Amino acid sequence: MAERLAQIQGHLSNTFPKGLLFGKTAIVTGAGQGIGAETAFLFAREGAKVVVADIDSQKAQETTTKITTTIPDGQAISVPGDVMSPEYINRLVTRAAEFGGGKIHVIVNNAGFTWDGVIHKMTDKQWQTMQDLHTRAPFQLVRAAAPYFRVKDGEDRTIINISSTSGLHGNAGQANYSTAKMGVVGLTKAIAQEWGPQFGVRANTVAFGTVLTRLVAAKEDGAFAEVDGEKVALGIPKAQKKSAEGYLHVPLRRGGTPTEAAMSILAIASPLCSYVSGHTLEVTGGYGI
Repeated sequence: MAERLAQIQGHLSNTFPKGLLFGKTAIVTGAGQGIGAETAFLFAREGAKVVVADIDSQKAQETTTKITTTIPDGQAISVPGDVMSPEYINRLVTRAAEFGGGKIHVIVNNAGFTWDGVIHKMTDKQWQTMQDLHTRAPFQLVRAAAPYFRVKDGEDRTIINISSTSGLHGNAGQANYSTAKMGVVGLTKAIAQEWGPQFGVRANTVAFGTVLTRLVAAKEDGAFAEVDGEKVALGIPKAQKKSAEGYLHVPLRRGGTPTEAAMSILAIASPLCSYVSGHTLEVTGGYGI
């Protein structure tokens, strides 16, 4: 994958010698690990100033340190916190604007996890947490950043909200997650229609299928998220994973890597997609066609 990425960057270097996102300031939530961390790293390699947002301060700092120590002239700051806190949202936007010299150009609403359960056993807390995390938090971040996007300075600005095939097609055991992830598609389209005409803001959704992160690892591995002190187990039970081996539902017959997922986000954020707005890009290896 590193070799493939190097080849792509080589082809683009003549057209964008300073990087696809040179001069841009980007907020990436959930950037402490997985898709978010890879996105932050690729953005920085393409010249962006990256604001690394994650609830885990140690992981956020690890991503930031990787950027600033391994990328020549790599620029990043860590602003850890919980995206479900309005106070944190305001602080994140303020720090990002300061870091960007008064400007913010890109928001990637990536933070999230799953809290599965069948409909007849799902609690109100399970339901509401997913709505708050995957729909309300992105909305509040976009709203807080409005003064930095509703401007007419001729600079490209874009918002990318992360969805899922569960949001587009539904998924058994994920009524809460599926509903929230479909909701963020509607939010994206509304942003595109409201902020596109006067301010040129692009808004798109990237909907992922199976990407090899902690959300699709074996549940028995012990990964978890924490909600009000309650541990929420993440992943898929080994028995269920075994039945899905071979990825027969995916034409490419494999899961995607976090780097592949991040490259799709980079493409949407970049000038390569300057006339793409209000779109939902499915990154699934062909699943769902």
